[in-house]
This record gives sequence, structure tokens and C-alpha cells, in this order.
Amino acid sequence: MGFRENLKQELGYNDMLVKELAESSGVHKRALDTYLREKASMPPADAAVAIARALGVTVEYLVSGEEPALPRDIREISRSLLKLGEKDRKIVSALVRTMVEQREEA
Repeated sequence: MGFRENLKQELGYNDMLVKELAESSGVHKRALDTYLREKASMPPADAAVAIARALGVTVEYLVSGEEPALPRDIREISRSLLKLGEKDRKIVSALVRTMVEQREEA
């Protein structure tokens, strides 16, 4: 898939309207509409970065549909998290956020 398809997919995954993405990314709605058209062009790098950040993905993912390679331990943790229920994943997520915040404060 290309940028257009991946962008559409991420909008759906995030349950986000184009208008909301425009607000959160700082990229004009008209520009986003252009990237979503049938014969869409690729956005400039700064717009692609802003869009990716707002959607919580990498630019590489939006362009290629592939995530950059992750270290083995992180891949293993990800696989394990997928086996947990939503409630447990939220608990783990809260724990990780707390640990990161404590590390940043230290």
C-alpha cells in the first residue's frame, strides 16, 4: 500500500476525521484532502512528519506500510501484549508511562 491507503487506514484506526487530523497535525485540511485523493501526491517531508506524529506512527509506515525494525526484546514484549486483554494492556501501558515519567524526572 502507499501513502494514501496507509493514511486512510490510520484515520480509521484512530477513529479520526480529516478535520481532526488537520487540527492535531497543523497540516491544512485541503492539503490532507489532496493526499487522500485517488491520484494523490506525496506530502513534503515536514507535512509527512506532522501527520505521522499526530497519528502515532512513523513516516516510514505511512509511506511503505512497514514499521522500522525493532529490537528483539521489544518485539517479544509486543507479542506478549497482544495476548493480554484490553484491561491488562491498559494497566501495562499505565505502568510504562509512570516508569518513563519517573525516569524523566530523575
